Amino acid sequence: MSIRPPPASSGAIGRRSHGRRSSSSDRHRTRSPDMSADLRYLTDNKAKPGVTTLPSGLQYREVKAGSGKKPKASDTVSVHYRGKLVDGTEFDSSYKRGAPATFPVGGVIAGWTEALQLMQEGATWELTIPAALGYGARGAGGVIPGNATLIFDVELLKVV
Repeated sequence: MSIRPPPASSGAIGRRSHGRRSSSSDRHRTRSPDMSADLRYLTDNKAKPGVTTLPSGLQYREVKAGSGKKPKASDTVSVHYRGKLVDGTEFDSSYKRGAPATFPVGGVIAGWTEALQLMQEGATWELTIPAALGYGARGAGGVIPGNATLIFDVELLKVV
């Protein structure tokens, strides 16, 4: 099952919480024993060399520096990406589809919107997105469970 960003379909990176941001209560709801694995992953990842943790909780590691334009929330971008859960389950990949995804920066999950505005064209980052900046308690597409931490490899190809 492919989870693409909008407008093609309801994407793993494309759908927000029906117009609302995740609340702090979303961060503290439990779903299953796996939630502790997500919290452990965030804690362990934060301590890794090269990982930056922003005040929002978003974590990123620059894999390759870019040198181009930084997008604004109002811009549209073209990216290649791979998304997986902390257990390694891949839930989406533009690489596997053989085509980059193009979407508005402000029209995706909060973790992507925040990270993309910090990246430069040509950059590749690994993003670790806590549930509150992803899909919160509801999950997405039947493949991303509620309260899941999301890991994305993101290559910002172009601000279009």
